[in-house]
Amino acid sequence: MPIQSKALPQSFSLRRSIQRFTAPVEGQAETSHPLLVLTVVVLLALFAIVEIDLHATQLQAIGLLGYGTGIDPIFLSP
Repeated sequence: MPIQSKALPQSFSLRRSIQRFTAPVEGQAETSHPLLVLTVVVLLALFAIVEIDLHATQLQAIGLLGYGTGIDPIFLSP
């Protein structure tokens, strides 16, 4: 009497359960929740601000960022 492995049926069962979560249901369009989209946009904007602030001196060195260059000093004082 041969001994059958239980690993193969379990892997198929696991694969089916994962596909059920990832595969779209027929007839339904996939949409993202608006709050999720807003959160992603805000986080990307904050990440961009932090990266620019972190690399400000390097950006100034190559001429992409200029703080105060070309501004008349009379407009800078109160």
